[in-house]
Amino acid sequence: MKLTTAQFKKDFLSEIETLYSTSLDDTTTIGQFIALGQLVRRYNSQSWTRTAKLYREHHQKQVYYFSIEFLPGRLLASNLLNLNLLSIVRKGLKELGLDFETISRAEPDPALGNGGLGRLAACYMDAMASLKIAGNGNGIRYRYGLFKQVFMDGYQVELPDDWLHHGNVWETRRDNKSCIVRFGGNVWLQPQPDGSLQAQYENTDDVLAVPYDVGIVGYHNDITNTLRLWSAELPPSVTQTYYSQAQRDRISEISKVLYPDDSNSAGQQLRLRQEYFFSSAGVQSIVRDFCATHHGMRSLGKKIAIHINDTHPTLVIPEMMRLLMDEHHCSWDVAWTLTTQVMSYTNHTILQEALETWPIGMFQGLLPRIYQIIVEIDRRYRAQQTPIFGKALVDLTAPLGNGQVRMAHLAVIGVAPLHTELLKTDVLRGLYQVYPERFNNKTNGIATRRWVQLANQPLSQLIDQTIGSSWRRQPDLLQTLLPYQQDDHFLHQLAQVKLTNKQALAAYVQRTMGIKLRTDAIYDVQIKRLHAYKRQLLHVFEILREYFVIKDHPDQPVVPRVHIFGAKAAPSYHYAKAIIKLINVVADMVNQDPVIGDRLKVVFIPNYGVSIAELIIPAADVSEQISTASKEASGTSNMKLMANGALSLATYDGANIDIMQAAGAENEYPFGLRVHEVYDYYQRGNYRAAAFYNGNPELKRILDSLIDGTIPGIPTVGREIYDSLIRYNDEFFVLADYQAYVKQQQRISQDFQDQPTWQQRALASIAASGHFAADLAVARYADDIWQVPHDRLN
Repeated sequence: MKLTTAQFKKDFLSEIETLYSTSLDDTTTIGQFIALGQLVRRYNSQSWTRTAKLYREHHQKQVYYFSIEFLPGRLLASNLLNLNLLSIVRKGLKELGLDFETISRAEPDPALGNGGLGRLAACYMDAMASLKIAGNGNGIRYRYGLFKQVFMDGYQVELPDDWLHHGNVWETRRDNKSCIVRFGGNVWLQPQPDGSLQAQYENTDDVLAVPYDVGIVGYHNDITNTLRLWSAELPPSVTQTYYSQAQRDRISEISKVLYPDDSNSAGQQLRLRQEYFFSSAGVQSIVRDFCATHHGMRSLGKKIAIHINDTHPTLVIPEMMRLLMDEHHCSWDVAWTLTTQVMSYTNHTILQEALETWPIGMFQGLLPRIYQIIVEIDRRYRAQQTPIFGKALVDLTAPLGNGQVRMAHLAVIGVAPLHTELLKTDVLRGLYQVYPERFNNKTNGIATRRWVQLANQPLSQLIDQTIGSSWRRQPDLLQTLLPYQQDDHFLHQLAQVKLTNKQALAAYVQRTMGIKLRTDAIYDVQIKRLHAYKRQLLHVFEILREYFVIKDHPDQPVVPRVHIFGAKAAPSYHYAKAIIKLINVVADMVNQDPVIGDRLKVVFIPNYGVSIAELIIPAADVSEQISTASKEASGTSNMKLMANGALSLATYDGANIDIMQAAGAENEYPFGLRVHEVYDYYQRGNYRAAAFYNGNPELKRILDSLIDGTIPGIPTVGREIYDSLIRYNDEFFVLADYQAYVKQQQRISQDFQDQPTWQQRALASIAASGHFAADLAVARYADDIWQVPHDRLN
């Protein structure tokens, strides 16, 4: 939209007066943010209305992206960028004596996700709107989200993240779009006069699902899509029926927190209730909207695409069957055909623990009608495939088995496409034999608008000055930066950009943590969920190695290092929380040692989220992507760091391999076991962690420091981690990869001293990063899987 600075200032002051009946001087920063957010929504309201009308009038095929997580980050700057109003608003606020960055920081980070899964969903929503795809998000409006992480005596403590304390300026409550989600009760099939069966319900536990819609603004294209988040509330029957406080709590807890502790039966039930809640509400909403503009259900597969982001929303499959059969009177065969036409599924991990299963007894009691449908899916699958593939393979791949409902198996059977290669050969190998056509790979992507244009404005401005601004819409144009590898002036400017970003991060760390950081040091970054397979432990061992080198040779020159962590551990994941304690204790030991001084620092920034990532990533020199080969399906932090000029210290895992191919392996630091070597250890059972421990005195010293008092204050945690590696044989091959990892770390220290060459390699990463833009990934989904039209990127 077109807007002058003068008009913006007038509108903003009017918004302040309307909201608060006072002058600008009498408002708080949060009040200024709320007023600005309301104004931006008003500026965009006609676009949102026009977009819905456009899709409706053109009967455009709709994509519905179901995800248990969405991690959009702060939306103020993003919305202004996409509306092409960011510079106008910055200037207008400055003329009013206000600072845009200060106001922007008052916006809370929406606590709607944990890590890569939720951030990917948000990036894809941004890309769909920017490509003019009729895309809709569907998730849960968590009252407190994951949790607010604080450290007490080095341990992670989880506090409620009250991100909705001031409301959410971007959301619109849609009471008229609410629907009822049913749990429990008795369900039976009643024969009808025409011979069909009709589902009958009694004594159900009903929950009202109320949608809150958030506009997702496309980039400079007057398109605004919708992210719909569901809140669990008391049903209308509350006016006739008494609800005890326990019943009320049972309903409200459905949309209270992300990933409740599932270490007991009550927690598992809550997770299952959450998954069915938003799956059912979303599918009901989709079918209702479809019926409002179409006669009959036959064209459903041509007008609707539902995408399942990991296993959590898999219940959309039997829920769609339920609606088509029970409420729209389709036969099983018609309902199944329509359901499989609309569904697609992306699997994001090959860890067995993440391929969800539910005890049949629990599932049947909580979702009786859905269980009946899954039993029939299972029966038909077995009847159809057993004559072809034999009972053993079908038992292994059926939706029901070993007393469990197997969600990933249900997802594959009930959809069209899927990915990825390791699933074909390992975790879902049997299903690949049955349905080879349903497996394909799509490399993830990131929204460069947020992760470069917004998070790294100094770099964006340098790129604009060098190759023009078309790369902002066509990320592949970043490759035209490659000739500047020989331009000394450009390389110097690139180094200055990195220095500016390091100064910003160092200022934040000193202000919030009291730790002073050098800005000429290597900033070595590992930011991701805390999990044993992601091997933050390997990174800690490198810190201890560097620490011992300085302690042993205090007068020997070293390349200064700053090691930066950001990570949350699941509340019930005891081992991950032990590693957090270790990192924090090591950080204290290193940072307070006068012998070490400023040559080595360790920073574990608490409560890692999108806004903190936007500060860390532009400052990073080294991107630690060190998961055990075969465990990470893709990853996206590697792409964000790459786009900001960090070089990857990476295993041959997930998208690390794609990044090495795109940027050139000579510009990255690969190391460690390959997938086939990991699987050889599994198959032969001949991995001996103790052999690595006893065969490397340096490594032995590091491990012994966990238990011999060298590191103070960790007698229990240190022993637990030591035992996990030696006594329980190092499940994720940390010790096997240690030597190769250290060798690359030493090479990094050496290479970093040659700054012109280092910047050449950083530029190679930036130039290749357009390959991993979410716009490109979503365009591939649109063409190959969803079969929907979209704007071309060239």
